[in-house]
Amino acid sequence: MIIGIPRETFAGEDRVALVPDAVSGLVALNSEIIVEPGAGTAAGFADTDYTERGAQIAADRDEVFARADVVLQVRTFGANPEAGRADLALARSGQVIIGASDPLTAGPQLRELATTGATLFAMELIPRITRAQSMDILSSMATIAGYKAVLMAADALPRMFPLLMTAAGTLTPARVLIIGAGVAGLQAIATARRLGAVVQAYDVRPAVKEQIESLGAEFIELEIDAGDSEDAGGYAKAQDEAFYRRQREELAKVAGQNDVVVTTAAIPGQPSPLLITADAVRAMDPGSVIIDLASERGGNCELTCPGETVVEDGVQIMGPLNLPAAVPNHASQMYSHNISTFLRHLLGEEGLQFDMEDEITRETLVMRDGQVVHPRIRESDSEGGH
Repeated sequence: MIIGIPRETFAGEDRVALVPDAVSGLVALNSEIIVEPGAGTAAGFADTDYTERGAQIAADRDEVFARADVVLQVRTFGANPEAGRADLALARSGQVIIGASDPLTAGPQLRELATTGATLFAMELIPRITRAQSMDILSSMATIAGYKAVLMAADALPRMFPLLMTAAGTLTPARVLIIGAGVAGLQAIATARRLGAVVQAYDVRPAVKEQIESLGAEFIELEIDAGDSEDAGGYAKAQDEAFYRRQREELAKVAGQNDVVVTTAAIPGQPSPLLITADAVRAMDPGSVIIDLASERGGNCELTCPGETVVEDGVQIMGPLNLPAAVPNHASQMYSHNISTFLRHLLGEEGLQFDMEDEITRETLVMRDGQVVHPRIRESDSEGGH
């Protein structure tokens, strides 16, 4: 079996799907690895790093797709709708493509990819079960995003994070509010605490209180009833508008007491819930910073502009996109571990096995031989009017 690693073409995407250290393990499984020239350069991995571990460097991208039985990508066409379109002419029937695909929102791209006859596995759909944890790209990349978000806030804030007692006087610590205590939120809490900030955190799921407090943050309890707040996968459930209105009112009071707010509340396949209103932003002190990690789905802050920094009454609202790519070396290492573990899961004695009785395989297989086979994807596509 030949495994192809093309260079990522999405603007600003500096990660690579497979790092050199993962090559030897796959070569030992009777696989050939073929890498597009420069595929890992932006992440700090030279072509020679790959060849020293047994990979081949292709002449160009066309050769990677032409020879590969399996193509590993950070962003497949679904998650790279503009630059990724060029790959449609290279993909072919029987070829297996594995990577992030935005499967719940990329219906048009999936239909176009289907015309090639390829098979697609979407890494975002890895089920949240114990034996799949080592394949979970959402958790891996959220770890990077939570860490980087706090560093961005610390850089933008016109004061230091830690308590400092100096000859020039005592500097009080910065106050940081983290909204959403999933993987990104918990990493943000840990990073802010390491930098010396006083941290508060809120999540609609009361069950995460212990995790928040174990990291040294104060768990904020709002006087509202979320009812059944968590789905089977551990994600926060969408609530009705009356709940969100009351939540926004309560969060505005808490946000105004903090110098930094990091929002991480996202619901897979749906717009991000609005949590911080424009009025709440205006109630914050000038110089305060909001980092909205949910900006790709519209944002948790009413004033967020995805990919931009907005200033309102002296408060900076940042809507970063694709933060994991801002730490490409370690993000690539984590992603590579996820995707290579998943690939080994699919490998049997006679090559790739499509065991539809297996939950991991069944839940990630979006398209097989050009036919969309995932029930949830077919349903979301039909609801979109197609």
